[in-house]
Amino acid sequence: MRKLLVIDDHNEIRENITEILMLAGYQCLAAANGKEGVELAIKEKPDLIICDIMMPELDGYGVLHLLRRNEGTALTPFIFLSAKTERVDLRKGMDMGADDYITKPFDDIELLNAVETRLKKFDILQERYSTDEKGATELIKKLNGSGLFDMQLNLYDSENLSKKQVLYTEGKRPKYLYLLRKGKIKTFRIHEDGKEYITNLYTQDDFIGYLPLLEDKLYEDTAEILEEAELLAIPKDDFLRAIYHDMNIAAKFIKLIAQNVKDKEERLLQLAYGSLRKRVAKALLDINAKFGTGNNAIHISREDIAQYVGTATESLIRTLSDFKTEKLIETVEGKIRVANKEKLQHMLY
Repeated sequence: MRKLLVIDDHNEIRENITEILMLAGYQCLAAANGKEGVELAIKEKPDLIICDIMMPELDGYGVLHLLRRNEGTALTPFIFLSAKTERVDLRKGMDMGADDYITKPFDDIELLNAVETRLKKFDILQERYSTDEKGATELIKKLNGSGLFDMQLNLYDSENLSKKQVLYTEGKRPKYLYLLRKGKIKTFRIHEDGKEYITNLYTQDDFIGYLPLLEDKLYEDTAEILEEAELLAIPKDDFLRAIYHDMNIAAKFIKLIAQNVKDKEERLLQLAYGSLRKRVAKALLDINAKFGTGNNAIHISREDIAQYVGTATESLIRTLSDFKTEKLIETVEGKIRVANKEKLQHMLY
């Protein structure tokens, strides 16, 4: 049974939340203030924490700060629950590392869905996978099957290829991620001695070709159909948007394909963050062109910008925070104003 901790100074709200969670099959712990909540979390190590923001003794921000610094609770999924609905409050919570933010009043389904989603994601990312292409494929399958992978496969048409047909060739620029619905495929290289060396074999439900997409480089081998195959071709941008939608997922994925090589891992992470920065810069320029008037701030919510970019709100907020530090944007009463249009444009190239 999963153990959850609810931290809220309002007795009625705290009891209502614990009752909802217990009826859903969770074991619940409860704390009436932030100080008590931190002590209970460190002692009991719950699977997930739901915490109010405005509390005596220690507020929710303080609770999150202390728990993220503690080794035993640093990765514990954390959901803020508050009547504070200002953008600045949401931004502050996400910047500190919260996983979700639910505003009061809320309904039972909204709360349970948030809890289930965060536990599911935590479980998948905590599993051990082989640090190679096989492990990365397994991770994609689990994320896709759980609904945490932001890529709707039903939108893509399938294509049938016959035996001996070539899917892609060494030295070409990749444009798609392929999903093998049925059949078999091999990838190979031709050695300088003229012999063919098979680099990988793929079968039903395998994803093919994501490594060169993530590393932004040419194919290093050739893919050929071994047995009549049915494939989905997923455009590169759609795949990268799905991977970078959540930087925790991107970081886990990259650690697997980096094969424990530190410099390669750092380079891939830079590609991930670099791609997100470019997409956020383009979105700000686009939105500013459509809705901006002179030096006025952009009247559009962070959530809407995140949806326009195709990323999670928390990832967007962290990127906007970087942009503000770099003096690319300014904030006026919580609204964004483009401060250096030229540098944002230069970032796209």
